[in-house]
Amino acid sequence: MSEKFLGLSAGLDSPYEGGFAITKSDATVFAQPTRGVWVGGAGDLAVTYLDGTTDILQSVPAGTMLRIRVKQVLSTGTTATKISGLY
Repeated sequence: MSEKFLGLSAGLDSPYEGGFAITKSDATVFAQPTRGVWVGGAGDLAVTYLDGTTDILQSVPAGTMLRIRVKQVLSTGTTATKISGLY
């Protein structure tokens, strides 16, 4: 079966094309920034956005898809678990 959308550029609202398990780290910057972050286990999520600003998203419920572009999920301040990055 051929890919119907081959040759079309993906926009920020397009379906995700890939993903990776996120290991919380205050040092590691993702090779691929996210377009979304899945939080499987409830808690706080400390992130660094693409522009370098940081934030702690508090009390994120389990099973939440956050449509955010981040380059890090920080270990300091993050209590959420089962986190995946989607792009």
